[in-house]
Amino acid sequence: MPIEFFAYNTPNGRKISVALEEMGLPYSVKIVDITKGQQHDPTFLKISPNNKIPAIIDPDGPDGAPISVFESGAILIYLGEKTGQFWPKNPRARISVLEWLMFQMGGFGPMPGQVHHFLQVENEQDRRYGLERFSKETRRLYGVMNVRLADRDYFAGEISIADFAILGWAWRHERHKVDLTEFPNVKRWYDALMARPGVQRGFAVKLS
Repeated sequence: MPIEFFAYNTPNGRKISVALEEMGLPYSVKIVDITKGQQHDPTFLKISPNNKIPAIIDPDGPDGAPISVFESGAILIYLGEKTGQFWPKNPRARISVLEWLMFQMGGFGPMPGQVHHFLQVENEQDRRYGLERFSKETRRLYGVMNVRLADRDYFAGEISIADFAILGWAWRHERHKVDLTEFPNVKRWYDALMARPGVQRGFAVKLS
């Protein structure tokens, strides 16, 4: 039976659609329209206690029993463990994947997300401070990524779930006013990932 994938067309939703396609897992999309407040539906709350997308229900979970998973980072780890793909068996290599996954979850997501928010604030005084603060931090994170990718193709050496996580937000670089040509190593990485058929399918699937 396919995995039930609860999502909307956001960076966090796209992380998972890309991973599912790259891993070749069967799934069905359950659109949760966050613009209409569907994330607050009591039924969705049962599988995502924080009222956030994405979430999944895997009917063939551990020991063959169904399981639900919320939070995009947790879902990526779960899918990596389930399939053995994009999730190293070597503990040392796995640490690197976890480091860059947490880098995305804790920084390169929340920071550009704040840029997206303040770009929409109508009051100029309110907008100016927040936009300056979070744009500066977002650009700093792009710089960290650019240095990391100076001597490697992917964040943890081999392509991994960390790349899918970061890609979800790099996909919105135009929205948070970042020109990737200013970060050439990130651009090379981004272009290489976006050329992958699985990634293209992950971005093509309808999530809204």
